[in-house]
Amino acid sequence: IARLRRTAGSLTEASMDLGADGPTTFRRVTLPSLRTAIVAGALLAFGLSFDEIVVTKYLAGTIQTLPLWIYGNIQRPFNRPIVNVVVLVVLVLSMIPIYIAQRLTGAAQGIAATEEAGPG
Repeated sequence: IARLRRTAGSLTEASMDLGADGPTTFRRVTLPSLRTAIVAGALLAFGLSFDEIVVTKYLAGTIQTLPLWIYGNIQRPFNRPIVNVVVLVVLVLSMIPIYIAQRLTGAAQGIAATEEAGPG
């Protein structure tokens, strides 16, 4: 919501003035400006589900979630190699969207810096 509030309304208005309908404006203007915020929110929710194991335990009910499985198996020595591999895979899969979001943000900042510098 914070990113949506910071987005200039003139972008949406310009898109509509140029003949785009509502769904096209959302897909081509609004969603790209919100993309990194959505990825950041998803990663934060994913990370908090591992961090708040007590909350996860109460909210999961009888369902065996990944954080609860890791928590339950980390104290058993014969399952430790499996837990280590699962945690490594989760870390690598978490870093991929972070890297992509950083590249997208870095590319957007590079374009803005180039536009501010003006013609060569």
